[in-house]
Amino acid sequence: MPVAGVVPGRHQEHPAADLLVRNAKVFTGDPGRPEARAVALRAGRVVALGDDHDLAGLVGPATKVVDALGRRVIPGLNDSHLHVIRGGLNYVLELRWDGVRSLRQALAMLREQAGRTPKGQWIRVVGGWTAEQFAERRMPTVAELNAAAPDTPVFVLHLYQSALMNRAAVQAAGFTRETPDPRGGQIVRGRDGEPNGVLLAAPSALILYSTLAKAPALDEADKRTSTRHFLRELNRFGLTSAVDAAGGFQNFPDNYATVIDLARSGELSLRIGYHLFPQTAGQEIADLKRWTEMVKPEDGDEWLRLNGAGENLTWAAADFENFSEPRPELAEGYEAEFEQAVRLLMENGWGFRLHATYDETIRRDLAVFEKLAAEGLFPGGNRWLFDHAETVSADSLDRIAALGGAVSVQNRMSFQGAAFLDRYGAQATAHTPPVRAMLDRGLTVAAGTDATRVSSYNPWVSLHWLVTGRTVGGTALYPAAHLVSRETALGLYTRGGARLTGEQDVKGILREGYYGDLAILSDDYLTVPEAAIPDIESVLTVVGGRIVYASAEYEGLDEAVPPVTPEWSPVAHFGGYQSGGARQALHMAEAVAASEEHRRWRVARGSAPEAPKPFVDPCFTH
Repeated sequence: MPVAGVVPGRHQEHPAADLLVRNAKVFTGDPGRPEARAVALRAGRVVALGDDHDLAGLVGPATKVVDALGRRVIPGLNDSHLHVIRGGLNYVLELRWDGVRSLRQALAMLREQAGRTPKGQWIRVVGGWTAEQFAERRMPTVAELNAAAPDTPVFVLHLYQSALMNRAAVQAAGFTRETPDPRGGQIVRGRDGEPNGVLLAAPSALILYSTLAKAPALDEADKRTSTRHFLRELNRFGLTSAVDAAGGFQNFPDNYATVIDLARSGELSLRIGYHLFPQTAGQEIADLKRWTEMVKPEDGDEWLRLNGAGENLTWAAADFENFSEPRPELAEGYEAEFEQAVRLLMENGWGFRLHATYDETIRRDLAVFEKLAAEGLFPGGNRWLFDHAETVSADSLDRIAALGGAVSVQNRMSFQGAAFLDRYGAQATAHTPPVRAMLDRGLTVAAGTDATRVSSYNPWVSLHWLVTGRTVGGTALYPAAHLVSRETALGLYTRGGARLTGEQDVKGILREGYYGDLAILSDDYLTVPEAAIPDIESVLTVVGGRIVYASAEYEGLDEAVPPVTPEWSPVAHFGGYQSGGARQALHMAEAVAASEEHRRWRVARGSAPEAPKPFVDPCFTH
C-alpha cells in the first residue's frame, strides 16, 4: 500500500527491509519492549521495531510499506491443538455452521447446498457449532434434514455427542435394522426397529467418525487445493502457526503426504508442528517403535516439523469427553502397555502429548510417569504434556510440574459447557479447566481449539472464552477470580504454543531475530467490548515475511491461491466461518421472531410456562 511521505533513502546504513508495517499499535508480547509503532521484516525475520521515524531508514526501492492505519498489530497466533492436517484434507467438502447465528439460516444453507451437490456425494456439517449458538436454542430435527435434502445424504455432527442423518444418509451408510450397535456407540431406532437417523456416542465418538468415513473422499489434487484453502481460512483469523494433534483416521505417512508436498514446494502459509498417533488398537507399540526408527522429533524445518507422538499412545488409556454421558471407566490394567509406550518414547528422545479429559485418567497416567522417574526418565528433557485436562486436580497439577510436564487447554467448554454444567453442577464447572491454577504453578500452558470436529477453528472464540468464561451461547461458567486477562490469554496463544514445540527462541513474540509472523487486526483486541472479541479477524496476516492473507484496504496484497475445487463445494459458495453481516442479521431477526411467536402460541395453549426455561438439549439428555 503506498504511503505518503515515506520514500526510499539514498544512503542507508543498513540493508533495506522487505516489509515495513508502520502507523500501528504493536503489541509485541516481549516484556522487554511491549509496544512499538512500526516493525520491519527482512528475509522472513524481524529486523527492527520502533517508531515510524526510527525505521524510515530501512525503506528501500523494493520495500513493501504497509500503513496499519492505527490498527492493533499482534504476534501471529499459534493454535496449540488443532487437527489442521485432517481438517485440510476435508475442508472444501464441509458445510460449515461455525458462526451461524440461527438454525433458520443453517437449514437454508443446507437446502441451497442440496441443490448443487452431485449424486453420490454427501453434505457434511462437521463440528464448529452447537445448538446454544442459535437464536432458536435447539438442534435441527431429522425431519428438517429430510425436508431440506430429500435425496442427498446429509450427515450433521454435533460435538462428540451425536450425529443426525437424513434418510438418504442412513441408506448410503448401509444402516439397517440388522446393523449391530458398535462398542461405545448407539444407532437409535424407531418403534419399527429401523435406524431413525440419530447416532449417539455412548460415550465413544468412534461411531460418529467411522460413519463419517463412509462418505466419499477427495482425490489427491483436490486434497491439495482443499488444504491450501483451509490454511488461508486460518490465516484469515491471524493464525500463523498450529500444532497438529493427529487424531483418529489420520495415518502416517499417507495422510501427511499433502502437507509434506506443500512444504516442499513452499506453498504452506501456516507453520505446522505435527504428531504421530497410533491408529490400530493392539499394534500401538509396534507403530511407535517403527516410527522411532524412521524419523525423530524436530525433523523438518521452520514450516513443517515433527514434534513427537500422541495425542493417543495406546487406545486403552484414552478417555472420552462426551459431557452428556457419565465419565467413562477405563479398563483395569491398561498401565502395563501404556508404560511400554512411554518408556519406548522417552528412551528414544521422543516427546509426546496425551489426551486426558478427567483427573481420574491423569492420576493413573502420572503414576506410570512417577514409576519411570525412579529410573531417571522423568524429567528427562523430552517435552511432554497433557491435552484438555478439564477436571485436573490441584494435586495432579503439582505432580505434572514436578515431572516437567506442560498443559494444552482448548475451549471445548465454549461448546460443551452447558452440558457439563447440567451434569456436574456449578461448583465443579467453576474450575473446568483450572487455567488460573495452572499458571499460578508456573506450568507452561498453551491454548487452542481442538477444531474442527467439536470447537470452531476461530481462535477469537477461544480467546473470548478464556477472558470471559462464557460459552458461545452466553452461559457464564467461571467466577472472575478464575479468569485471565486479555494479555495473558494472548500469551497462551503465542508464547505458550511456541514453548510446547521448543520454538520459544524464534517465535511467539515480536523481537529482532524472531520469525516475521504477525497480524493486523480488524478491531483492537485489547480494548473492544468483551462481547465483540469473537468477531475479530485479521485484515493482513504475515508469515515469515510473506503476506498470506489480506482484506479490507489491503485486498490483493496476499499470495494467490487456486480456485476452490470441486465447483460444487460448500466453501466455494458460503466460505468458511460465517461472520456477521446483513444476511446473518436478517436470518437472526427472522429466527428470533419465529421462536418468540411459537413460544407465545404454546403459552396461550397451556403447553409452556410464561417464562422460557434455560437452554437444555432434551434430545440428548439421558
